[in-house]
Amino acid sequence: MSQLPPEDEATAVLARYKAERDRRIDSKGNAQYIDAAGSFGHYADHDPNAARRVERDPVVADVEVLIIGAGFSGILTAARLSEVGITDVRIVDTASDFGGTWYWNRYPGVQCDIESWSYLPLLEETGYIPRHRYAFGDEIREYCQLLGERYDLYPKTSFQTAVTNATWDESAGRWQIETDRGDRFSARYFLLGVGRASRPKLPGIKGIERFKGHSFHSSRWDYAYTGGGIHDDLVGLADKRVAVIGTGATGIQLIPRVAKTAKELHVFQRTPSSVGVRGNIPTDPEWFTAQPPGWQERRRSLFLEAVNGITDDAEIRDGWTESGRVMRETAPDTPETPEQMGQRALLADIEVMNRRRARVDSFVSDPETADKLKAWYALFCKRPTFNDEFLPAFNQPNVTLVDVSGDNGISEITETGVVAGGKAYDVDLIIYASGFQILGSLQQRICFSIKGRDGLELTDHWSDGMRTLHGLTVHNFPNWFYVGQGQNAIAANYTTTIDDQAKHIAYILSTARDRGMSVIEPTAEAEEAWIAEIRSGSTQAAGFYANCTPGYYNNEGGEGVTIWDESYSAGPVAFNALMRQWREEGSMAGLALR
Repeated sequence: MSQLPPEDEATAVLARYKAERDRRIDSKGNAQYIDAAGSFGHYADHDPNAARRVERDPVVADVEVLIIGAGFSGILTAARLSEVGITDVRIVDTASDFGGTWYWNRYPGVQCDIESWSYLPLLEETGYIPRHRYAFGDEIREYCQLLGERYDLYPKTSFQTAVTNATWDESAGRWQIETDRGDRFSARYFLLGVGRASRPKLPGIKGIERFKGHSFHSSRWDYAYTGGGIHDDLVGLADKRVAVIGTGATGIQLIPRVAKTAKELHVFQRTPSSVGVRGNIPTDPEWFTAQPPGWQERRRSLFLEAVNGITDDAEIRDGWTESGRVMRETAPDTPETPEQMGQRALLADIEVMNRRRARVDSFVSDPETADKLKAWYALFCKRPTFNDEFLPAFNQPNVTLVDVSGDNGISEITETGVVAGGKAYDVDLIIYASGFQILGSLQQRICFSIKGRDGLELTDHWSDGMRTLHGLTVHNFPNWFYVGQGQNAIAANYTTTIDDQAKHIAYILSTARDRGMSVIEPTAEAEEAWIAEIRSGSTQAAGFYANCTPGYYNNEGGEGVTIWDESYSAGPVAFNALMRQWREEGSMAGLALR
């Protein structure tokens, strides 16, 4: 059973949280990063996984649905549409195969932090048995390809293709879409399924372009230079001095693999991640095949409820559900006031983070290094990580941890390496594990213009923030649907979110078809009402994240709208219930159909 820390200890911990936060604040906020575009485009605008660019003739075609994105968003939307008889679909993606973020992210050790039994969708439909509870990236990518085959999506997909323009044609009631291959598609419905982790970003460090050695972003891993593979030793690094910049979810996974073979590894860390137990296990085929019908939908719902502390986590029981577990184990026998429950939640979070900080000491032998690796913030200030190899790597003699928080930051990249805290680190290779433009505008991520009715640019319509009904449809942009996170509910398991959206879109399109309607658009009044609903509940989350250490959850501690300001504050369980009620009511409330 869990025990909560005493109040005086909590006071001291919170003071430490504030001090660590304050010395990491950068007044530039998200502007401290630069987009991997323009003179830095070579960090993103190439495909190290494709043997060649496939040449083809332009395609001119009318389609019922055009989807941008061949990751889980596009795959699931196409799959759910096929279930309601909508199969005239075209998918467009810059990648060379299905996978989305799992196509691009092939760095050594890449793994999903959500259990595969919940994360990989359509397991019951396909009968596929994941190899491990927590799947590695190569298996997830292969599963995406399996789904592409299963739902006959390969003949309907234009790979190595970028959309350059999308314009609504009011007279035709269709979207006119052009690509960099000279394609011209006329689509009744236009769906955007480009995830937030789609456009790499780089730290805005002076001199990146001056480095004479080799460098790449983690999402464009260069195995031709490093040797090895996702599971194989990076033999090309045996005589190399390597710098890894970033210790977020990506860095946590790749650093142990680089440390295993590199001659020298310097890890540059601004903020430590909290690192919990992974404890991966093979999937038991007997257990898996014995599951009753509907088991995956039930398990995904149970995971959401357990993470949000709604239900017992005995069946799930992993690191994501630990805070909720501590809350349940410390619940009093008598009712609490909201203030008392809030204080207990704070103490429960400190207890979980105390365990994670103690875990560092149990693995890292050098006390000074161990102290630098301890996360001093609330658990969900940043995305929690889970790994059993990261912390022990810092006991290796070839690995150095370089603290670049506060005044010790990286001052520049030179021709020969990295300068931090007044010290030069000469290296042969720099790996930027610096993440993605999650906080950037939609325009930054998709790199093309979307024009609705009367030529209205989506960027102009969203100049004061996102404007949607239920995070899916937009007034003055008929028949356009956004599949992703924004003005809906944020869930740790992203595929649950997008699968629910895909089912919802399939319902809307099939209902419109059955009623003889072909144009779908939210009313201005419904859009305004939903925006008000979203923003009325954002205050509580904003208060929590304002006190967090900088990261993409809180706009790097700077001004501006965070991802939580644009989410449904009651959470994914309540949001899913709301959407279910909306469908059951049947009137398509808030939508104008014609």
